[in-house]
Amino acid sequence: MEPKDTTLNEAFKGFTNRECPFLPCHPGVKREFNCLFCYCPLIAYECPGPYETYTDRNGLVRKDCSACTLPHDGYLQSWNFIQKWLEFPQPWSGQPQTDPPTPRPNPVEGAAEAAAEAHRRHREG
Repeated sequence: MEPKDTTLNEAFKGFTNRECPFLPCHPGVKREFNCLFCYCPLIAYECPGPYETYTDRNGLVRKDCSACTLPHDGYLQSWNFIQKWLEFPQPWSGQPQTDPPTPRPNPVEGAAEAAAEAHRRHREG
């Protein structure tokens, strides 16, 4: 299997589950609907997507991201969006969405190089 950063086949970046009974679950998506991030990996992190907060029955504040289309709007676009925000994830503060939304965090000096080196060592086993 080819590493994802060297293959020319980008099929792993998205798919549409046309059999899903909830499709379309997020209205307003204009490009191909990406179901890959049905459960968004940014749920526990700060992100620019529109969300509301609510308190669950256990008293925990949670995000309601049902108005967000960012992880679903186009295979390549949503893949790149998620990858950029997971590059330097910041834990969600538990606070309501800010206006303007949270900006993408800047990496700490040298963090990108250290992450790339760790990734390289991991791939080499």
